[in-house]
Amino acid sequence: MAVRIRMKRCGRKHRPFFRICATDARAPRDGRVIEVLGTYDPMIPLTDARVTLNFERVQYWLSVGAQPSEKVKILLKKYGPNGTHLEKQREAIEKLRQMQAARKAAAEHALVLAEQKKAAKKALEEVTRAAEAEAAEEASAE
Repeated sequence: MAVRIRMKRCGRKHRPFFRICATDARAPRDGRVIEVLGTYDPMIPLTDARVTLNFERVQYWLSVGAQPSEKVKILLKKYGPNGTHLEKQREAIEKLRQMQAARKAAAEHALVLAEQKKAAKKALEEVTRAAEAEAAEEASAE
């Protein structure tokens, strides 16, 4: 059996996501795989953070004769076990984590502000009702 390391497309329309898999060369692109070796998400804004690989398993499959497809060969050259972009990849992943943390903090802050606004609106309504009730009492007392 000839084994190929290639990408299997997942995800939805206009939102591609790929799994890097070891598969039988005769199997269809999105067909059955032998093992998933990593992922490639082209929608991530930082180019060097798009690929994740299981280095040990990739090295194993290459050692037993699996042939990577052309696109996977490029990804392995850059991000594989002896890749040329590994340091850039680490930096990009850290920057991506920081961006996600900042986005999460901003969302929490927006939630707190929304709750404060809701509480202020409720307090204003209560004050308005109390003023209306007091005005009604004065009008009925006269």
